[in-house]
Amino acid sequence: MIERKKECIAMLLAGGQGSRLYVLTEDTAKPAVPFGGKYRIIDFSLSNCVNSGIDTVGILTQYQPLELNDYIGNGQPWDLNRNFGGAHVLPPYTRAKHSDWYKGTASAIYQNIAFVDRYNPKYVVMLSGDHIYKMDYHKMLEFHKAKGSECTIAVIDVSPAEATRMGIMSTDENMAITDFEEKPKQPKSCHASMGVYVFTWDVLKQYLIADEADPDSENDFGKNIIPSFLKDGRAMYAYPFEGYWKDVGTLPSLWEANMDLLDPADPLKIHDTSWKIYARNYASPSTRIDPAAKVANSLIAEGCVIRGKVTHSVIYTGCVIEEGASVTGAVIMPNTIVKKGADVNYAIVGERCVIEENAVIGEKPDGGDPFTHNGIAVVGHRKTIASGTVIKPNEIV
Repeated sequence: MIERKKECIAMLLAGGQGSRLYVLTEDTAKPAVPFGGKYRIIDFSLSNCVNSGIDTVGILTQYQPLELNDYIGNGQPWDLNRNFGGAHVLPPYTRAKHSDWYKGTASAIYQNIAFVDRYNPKYVVMLSGDHIYKMDYHKMLEFHKAKGSECTIAVIDVSPAEATRMGIMSTDENMAITDFEEKPKQPKSCHASMGVYVFTWDVLKQYLIADEADPDSENDFGKNIIPSFLKDGRAMYAYPFEGYWKDVGTLPSLWEANMDLLDPADPLKIHDTSWKIYARNYASPSTRIDPAAKVANSLIAEGCVIRGKVTHSVIYTGCVIEEGASVTGAVIMPNTIVKKGADVNYAIVGERCVIEENAVIGEKPDGGDPFTHNGIAVVGHRKTIASGTVIKPNEIV
């Protein structure tokens, strides 16, 4: 019989009470709090798993789990409904000898050793369910392997003021971790833990068992497991991350992360379709309409970025109308880009087209009646209309 196993699985800690979010978490777990117009916080970690090729995720719940359990369901929206693997909600459960709530992050994983062993993985990715970011865990796993690491911690550089409320580590020139301190009063560096770990499972398992047996332990990764690895001289490395990441565990940080979505630079890259964030109500990200944009009498579907002028038009999902572009009386089908200075009038433009700068498609009517025109210009699917091109009414490309 062929042994069934996974090289790597993920364990996602989603049981926190989220008391610093006050009324938003009175009746729901923090990872289930809505974010960004159509997501919930947990969608980011789950989507990162799927996009990174990790198809088995244990989701550890505890506080107010009902809404989160309903939301996860069988994992189908994230492509995590599998016969072997997939998404599994793991609340604390009763044992023959005793029953415990999860006493800490390490305790939560300890209580689910049997779940991990079911898949016989060589590596386990540990995640938190209350962070907003996009990250390729596969790249981190490859870093872990290349370094011969037994514990790899994703780090992001923060300011000295922020460092006092985070897990901070010092490293040598090869990114080997030489020191780790949880919430130091005087930080020795600005390398902050993101709460994303890769462990070699057989090593971590030993430490979890020993930690559970220690009556003085707080059963916490940052306070107990990581310091124990360091004390024993285990191979530990910091994996540098340079993208957008925010812990949304407080009301100010949750508000700031939502406001960051309005930044024209799109630091989270929420509209980057090469790394989608999936959700139970997923279709596309929320539409963004910039302050300089002008929109009148139009239907604009989800996932669009509107920076130019749109009048009396229907814009399908995922379209981009750049600043200085004008669209009037047009039907723009999904994932089409109308670039700066382009002028699209009384036209149908197919899917995944690129209308380059200063191209002109169709023409505006002489009179003021939008239903009176000289004919419809049509551009077929997946066409690129070169800069300066003029496509006349009734012309089909």
